[in-house]
Amino acid sequence: MEYAPDKKGAIGELLAPVAGFGVTFSSMFRPTVTEQYPFEKVPTQPRYHGRHQLNRYADGLEKCIGCELCAWACPADAILVEGANNAPDAQFSPGERYGRVYQINYLRCIFCGYCIEACPTRALTMGNDYELAGPTREGMIYEKQDLLAPLAPGMLAPPHPMVEGSDDDDYYRNEITGPTETQVGWVRERRPEDPSLETVRPVKGATA
Repeated sequence: MEYAPDKKGAIGELLAPVAGFGVTFSSMFRPTVTEQYPFEKVPTQPRYHGRHQLNRYADGLEKCIGCELCAWACPADAILVEGANNAPDAQFSPGERYGRVYQINYLRCIFCGYCIEACPTRALTMGNDYELAGPTREGMIYEKQDLLAPLAPGMLAPPHPMVEGSDDDDYYRNEITGPTETQVGWVRERRPEDPSLETVRPVKGATA
C-alpha cells in the first residue's frame, strides 16, 4: 500500500501558489513589533524559569539543608552541593545540616526546573532574571553567596540558634514569623558588629 497526498483538482492547482504565500501576505499588513532590548525590557511571564535563588526563613536562617536532592535531580549535572553539620555556635539552618557549598554552573543549566521540584524545603526557587551572560566561563559558575537571597528587613543574619521552643517541623510549616529577643541577644553577644543588628525587628510570638 502506497501513501500519497490527495491530488488537487483544477481549482486547487490554480490557487496553490496563492495559498503558499497566504501567511506572507497576511503578515505584510500587520504592525511591526520590535522590542528595543536592552533599552526597553519586556516583563517575563510570572512562571518564567530564570536565575535560581536560595531562600531564607523569616528569622534569617537558610532553608537549604544540604540534602543534595537538587543535584541528583539535575539532568545536566549543573549543581554541586556539599552539606555540613550545624553546630550549637554555628547554626545556619534548622535541623542538623546546612548547605556549606552550593554551586550552579549556568553553562550547563537548561532551566528545566527539576531541581525546584526535588527540593523538600522549598529552599530553591527560580526567579525572572534572565540576563546571565558573562565574559568568562568562571563567572558563569554561581556560588552560594551569589544565589542566597539577601536579608529582608527585620531578619537576623545567621549563624544563630533556632527560635526557642521550636523544632524543624515548625520551620518547614512556615510557622516562624521572625527573630526573637533571645536570638538577637545571642548574635549581639558574639557578633556586636553584625550589620543586621541595626535593622532587625524582634517579635514576641515568633511562632504562628
